[in-house]
This record gives sequence, C-alpha cells and structure tokens, in this order.
Amino acid sequence: MFNGKNILITGGTGSFGKKFIKILLERYRPNKVIVYSRDELKQFEMSQVYNADCMRYFIGDVRDYNRLEMAMYHVDYVVHAAALKQVPAAEYNPMECIKTNVGGAQNVINAAIECGVQKVIALSTDKAANPINLYGATKLCSDKLFTAANALVGDRPTRFAVTRYGNVVGSRGSVVPFFKNLVAQGAQELPITDERMTRFWLRLEDGVDFVLKNFQRMHGGEIFIPKIPSMRVVDLAKAIAPDLPIKIIGIRPGEKLHEVMCPSDLYYDTLEFDDHFVIKPSIDFAEHIDYTVDALGDKGKPVPDGFDYNSGNNPDFLTVEQLREMMP
Repeated sequence: MFNGKNILITGGTGSFGKKFIKILLERYRPNKVIVYSRDELKQFEMSQVYNADCMRYFIGDVRDYNRLEMAMYHVDYVVHAAALKQVPAAEYNPMECIKTNVGGAQNVINAAIECGVQKVIALSTDKAANPINLYGATKLCSDKLFTAANALVGDRPTRFAVTRYGNVVGSRGSVVPFFKNLVAQGAQELPITDERMTRFWLRLEDGVDFVLKNFQRMHGGEIFIPKIPSMRVVDLAKAIAPDLPIKIIGIRPGEKLHEVMCPSDLYYDTLEFDDHFVIKPSIDFAEHIDYTVDALGDKGKPVPDGFDYNSGNNPDFLTVEQLREMMP
C-alpha cells in the first residue's frame, strides 16, 4: 500500500524513524518519504545514510502549525513519532512537554485534515495507560486527541489511529545502552531501582512491522497494542553483565513496578485479536464502525471482565539467554 505514495514521519531522526525508513525503503517503492524534525545536524547525518531519490528532509517543529501544513501537502500517510519522552525532563519542564506532546499532536491532526492525508498513526507508550508521570499524562492526552479526531473529519478522507507499545531494545535513552556504558567504564555493580520491576520488551523492527500492519488494518479510532514479551530488569542486568552484582537504589519518582498497556478500567472497550489487542474509542462516530472485524477481515473478541494487560501478569517472559540474543 506504500508503493508510489508520499509518507511523512514527524520526529523522523529518532530510533524509530531511522528503522521505519530503512524497512520502508527495503520493502516498498514510495514516491516521497519526508523526515520532519527539529535537529539539522541529525538530519544531515541521516541524509548521508538514507539518500534515495525519494527522501526529503524538512526542518520543522510540531509546535509550528504552518510549517507542518506546508510539509503535509500531497502526503498520503503520516506517522507521528515526535515527542518529548524523557520522564525526568518532563517533570522539570512540564509546559514544554505539554506544548510538544499535546499541542503538537493537535497541530498534526489539524494539518492532516486540512491537507487531506489518508491515514495517520500516532506512536504512544505504555506510560499512557493509568499514567503517574507527566510524560505519560501528555501521551494519554495525545491518544485521546487522535481518537477524537475521527469525529472531526466529516466527509473528508483522513482517519486517525494510535499504536501503543513498551520499551524498545537499545533505543536512545533506554536502560540497555545505560548498563553497557557503565560496564565499559568499569563499574563494579549495576543499579536496579527495584528487583521486582518488569517491563514490556520488543525489538525496534517488530515495532515498525506492527505500525506498518496497522495502516492496513485500521478503520480509525483504534489504539493498537501488540502482544509482546516481558522481561525482568534483574534478568536484563544478568544478560548484560552476568558477573556484576546489582545494587537496589529505590524506585524513582514517576516510575512503576509494572507497566500497563490495557488497563482494567477499559476492559469493556478492549478486544483481543490473535497477535494484538485493540482499545475501541469510548465515543461514537457517525460511521458506527464494527471494531470486532478489522479492515483486513481479521476478527477479535471481547476480553473477560476486569482484564488488564501489564508487564507483571504477562504470560510471556524472556529468559536471560533470550534477552542476550536480542541485544543490539
């Protein structure tokens, strides 16, 4: 579905953007692929690697509606990956996080509708489910904006959906490069906030595959959540440095023991498919969509009363050996 199409990705110089574009160029023949982001140095460095004729690099901020609208002219599909994502930075700079993650999300929506974009998928995070920190709260707001945007389009073609997933192996700012850097510096122990802590865990390419598939299966209004394995942070430490002891330093502000992707409070809107879950919108649209059957014809079923999907109750946990095999 991407052959001959124009695709724009906000925040395209990040870990997801680079992998998304690599896979997109390997599998399809798009007409244009537009990287929209703020950092000219990262764009220059990326352009040395991804320099196909279809590539375009736009300097711009999602806070700037006029620039977004200009970048989206004649665009068919948008992936919204731009966000301020560091939890401590968001706590110290809350308004800046809100401007980008909430105001920027609305700008993407408005520009996409105005320019007649066909489909938009916004990337979310497990921290948006029952959020306890500002970053998660802004991403929950963003999720709600993209869901509700389907009620704004009228007879225009644009449809919006959200993809939510957990921690990505080796992404910038994640615990893997942090632990590896400590080991390289000769650390005598690895800091662990709590030995009970778990996280959802997936490879970057699996996240990209899921997003690409969701463009095909979306009606508009869904929050798509993949079925992915969990890991114990203590097992991750063993996988990276099996001979180093761990030091428990205590849970940090805004941090959870287990991350949630499908909260129990929304079990009545949650559907289970073979390899993923869908949280239906809580509001009705004029189209009256049957979300139990996706656009590919795959069928889902309601989850049991009180169901929740979190990294602690997940039936699929990675072993130390499996974690080591997944390391970049």
